[in-house]
Amino acid sequence: MTMTRQDVVSVLGPIDDVTIAEIIASGASLKELRAAWAWAFGDEALMSQGRPLPGTRVAALIDLIEPDDEGDLADQAQMHPDVDN
Repeated sequence: MTMTRQDVVSVLGPIDDVTIAEIIASGASLKELRAAWAWAFGDEALMSQGRPLPGTRVAALIDLIEPDDEGDLADQAQMHPDVDN
């Protein structure tokens, strides 16, 4: 079953429309999105719990939902324009 915008927001909270569209277009299931969230933001390393490494689709979702370091730096520069980075 194809995920909906509501499904994506129920797992990730409010996020931008482009990311939501990319996640839906990936063809991933809600279960796969939940697994990607657990890998990206879980408190415990899932490997230490004996879980296998994520599959290709879950790994692609992780790439979509993890914060982008370069984007984080740009956001910081916008928040503090008078500070040289």
